[in-house]
Amino acid sequence: MSVLRGYFDIFKLHRYTVKVFGTSRIRKGKQNPMKCYDELKKRGLIAQVTDEEQVSRLVNEGKAVFYIGFDPTADSLHVGHFMALCLMKRLQMAGNKPIALVGGGTGMIGDPSGRTDMRKMMTVEQIDHNCECFRKQMSRFIEFGEGKAMMVNNADWLRDLNYIEFIRDVGPCFSVNNMLRAECYKQRMEKGLSFLEFNYMIMQSYDFYMLYQKYGCNMQFGGDDQWSNMLGGTELIRRKLGKDAQAMTITLLLNSEGKKMGKTVGGAVWLDPEKTTPFDFYQYWRNVGDTDVLKCLRMLTFLPLEQIDEMDKWEGSQLNEAKRILAFELTKLVHGEEEAKKAEEGSRALFSGGASSENIPTCKLEDADFKDGKIDILTVLVKTGLCTTRSDARRNVQQGGVSVDKQAVKDIETAYTREDFAGGKLVQRGKKNYVKVDV
Repeated sequence: MSVLRGYFDIFKLHRYTVKVFGTSRIRKGKQNPMKCYDELKKRGLIAQVTDEEQVSRLVNEGKAVFYIGFDPTADSLHVGHFMALCLMKRLQMAGNKPIALVGGGTGMIGDPSGRTDMRKMMTVEQIDHNCECFRKQMSRFIEFGEGKAMMVNNADWLRDLNYIEFIRDVGPCFSVNNMLRAECYKQRMEKGLSFLEFNYMIMQSYDFYMLYQKYGCNMQFGGDDQWSNMLGGTELIRRKLGKDAQAMTITLLLNSEGKKMGKTVGGAVWLDPEKTTPFDFYQYWRNVGDTDVLKCLRMLTFLPLEQIDEMDKWEGSQLNEAKRILAFELTKLVHGEEEAKKAEEGSRALFSGGASSENIPTCKLEDADFKDGKIDILTVLVKTGLCTTRSDARRNVQQGGVSVDKQAVKDIETAYTREDFAGGKLVQRGKKNYVKVDV
């Protein structure tokens, strides 16, 4: 199901209809449309800005030509990228022009922000492949075309730089003392910061400088952990061109414990349905904490703020309804309404027994999976993807975290025949991870 269809479906909201972005009102009397920047603030999306008066004016008047960078560290976008794409969509709907910058150049260095160690070095072929994957996925979210959004790859200007000419050109614009004080570097100083990564701020600043000259890009948006890098770009533009450019950071999506959301025991929550199924995507949001659900509704969905504000009064079982709405809206946005309905149906089948189980994720075993006519529980767990390795599977069984058809499995030697799976068995790891296993 096309993600683009999911975006068009945002105007058919769950129990609500939004006629015009930012203008939906439920109160009677004269309507006073909320301006785009004010809505971003009310949704809790804005962390820091260089000049709020200038930024709000550009955004509200539809005069922002802004970019967000995406380094191709994998072959799929994930939940962290999704939040940025939602922001791009909101701003585009308000008349602003987005530039999606794919980091085919910066990806060869690696961003040290938020890292405790150096990123794995990728080959040019891997980076180019990932860039192409990003390009296809972004095209389903953002409306590209003449006079609309643009997609640019910074490999076009970074890979062919002459180092001596480059460092003579921009090096004098950067103070090493200031760079060392930047948060993106400070947290790495104890374990070691390579000179390769130390260049990243200069590379990102140069991106803004090039986009300003090539496309009139007057703003950069990004995660709050990018603030130092973004200020480097505005300063480079000021010193080289004598012009003002603006920057705004997006609030990081953190849970109530201060940890980044979009991560599971098995890794990131991906937007690619082959890497994270629509069912698993739905379940991730269905299981967010009570204290996080309203924040996620405000920051990630296009539901009217009035509807979300009403949910502030909800308690107990009503919060489960809020989580269901969150999971449905986000799954619909990313995977389309049909997949969202299937995921919801599968979830009901698991947890309330009130729906068909055909929409629960299924793993089909083949004859080759059986050795001497049997397959052990550890192999089943790895085969289904419920565990990443046999040692991971062994640990889960020994800790009492595995069940088959609601019966706990405590012996790692437990094995099954082909006939045992006739009609399917429900294999579970933990409280929230299920797969129906069939042959």
